[in-house]
Amino acid sequence: MTAAEIAAAVAAGALSAEEAVTEALSKLEARSDLRAVITLCTEHAPARARAGVRGRLAGVPLVVKDLIDTAGVRTTYASSIYAEHVPKRSAPAVAALEAEGAIVVAKSNADEFAWGVTGQNVHFGDVVNPRRPDRITGGSSAGNAAALAASLVPLALGTDTGGSVRMPAGACGVVGLKPRLGAVSTEGVFPLARSFDTVGPMARAAADCALAHSVLTGVPVPAPRMRGLRVGVLSGPPDVTGAAGKIVSDPRAAGIAERLRALGTDVREVVLPSPEANTWPLFLGDAAEAHSATFPARRDEYGPAIRAKLDAAWRVTPAERQAARAALEAWRARARAEPAVDVIASPTLGVSELPPVGVDELDVRIEFSAYTRPWSLLGWPAIALGELQLAGRDPDVVIAAALALEREGALPFRPRRT
Repeated sequence: MTAAEIAAAVAAGALSAEEAVTEALSKLEARSDLRAVITLCTEHAPARARAGVRGRLAGVPLVVKDLIDTAGVRTTYASSIYAEHVPKRSAPAVAALEAEGAIVVAKSNADEFAWGVTGQNVHFGDVVNPRRPDRITGGSSAGNAAALAASLVPLALGTDTGGSVRMPAGACGVVGLKPRLGAVSTEGVFPLARSFDTVGPMARAAADCALAHSVLTGVPVPAPRMRGLRVGVLSGPPDVTGAAGKIVSDPRAAGIAERLRALGTDVREVVLPSPEANTWPLFLGDAAEAHSATFPARRDEYGPAIRAKLDAAWRVTPAERQAARAALEAWRARARAEPAVDVIASPTLGVSELPPVGVDELDVRIEFSAYTRPWSLLGWPAIALGELQLAGRDPDVVIAAALALEREGALPFRPRRT
């Protein structure tokens, strides 16, 4: 059942919230081999269900990424440093979903402190991709994607700073929605890079993501719409390092354009303008600031991958960070009009084949996130429909296009392989 179907059944009395929660908990416990969750809410969730819930998400089992605070439920930030941390208050994003009846059943596994693209975690184990166990799940909201792909829960809440709900959605064949920057509160969320952090829903259906986005933002769900929109297909992954003009053509673009034209869509291949200087130092500077209380003081308690990243982050100078911010603002201003389309389509992942289990994250992270990073930097909303990503300036337009593709049976949408 989808999240919307569960809520409708609970509202009609055909299903109790406790039954929905108990089933989800049983499934999660039975598939512990996926290492999708860090903490199961075996007492908290049934008690909340028995107390009675109502709303657009009444009785819907919800998995929350363990980067996000949940009152009275252990929240580790996917780290050993906070292994016994129990927040007193829930993040506003969690509270908003709970206010509409959702019930937190588990805290999901992720890359340590959400800084990773593979779903690997040296403290809690690597998350297993239920659809391709020999390949990575993508990260950092890996546990969410695995739980959804295995049909253990209908809805999850993740974070996305450079693609962290979209990359695992692409790798596991589910849906991940990154809202527009600032649309959803990030209070009560351990920061990765405050300039780019977002909180967004994940589900098996675009309609469920749209519903959760509506709850999180207070904006109504738009009607499905694809026809009449100007759709640009990226000819290759944008370069965000300031190397203007160095766009590598991606053979998958032609396949995406062909499929969209078959649906009666006005499609053209486009190139996203590049920033005039490297924007990466702003991300790194934000990350160093976020960990200033524990790094380098507790450096040995971090995993090797994130240690290497934080070592580099600490070398960023204030001048480099300031120059990166200036380049970013200039790039954002230019991208308000370029390219002149309503929606931009691309593959979700920068690779045509998923990396194998055990890959060194530091070797694949830049290429893997090549299509998701630009929208995080620009602050645009973007949604991964499995292997297809849609992005744009207006969240209503992006979500409407995703809903139209889902309604017309165009999903799953798999870009042509190289």
